[in-house]
Amino acid sequence: MKIFVESLDRGIWDVIENDLFIPKFEKDDVFIEKPWSQWTDDENKRAKFDCIAQNIITSTLNSKEFFRVSKCESAKEMWDTLKAAHESINEIK
Repeated sequence: MKIFVESLDRGIWDVIENDLFIPKFEKDDVFIEKPWSQWTDDENKRAKFDCIAQNIITSTLNSKEFFRVSKCESAKEMWDTLKAAHESINEIK
């Protein structure tokens, strides 16, 4: 899976391992999420990686596994849920 995802873009694998990118700015020593309308093209591209990763993950699952991750809000959460569900299965290790 990692090789396939990285072949598309390493940024996609990054969101699976490290969670989604949310553009922020600093104001009075506090980081605040930027409004979507103020995102740069690069920030839009990086934020889109999570959607692409979720699409890749869900498109490879059967219906049982799909429902296991359907409530997850990020690709990392999906990946972690699937890892936890299968960590004791020797065939997958």
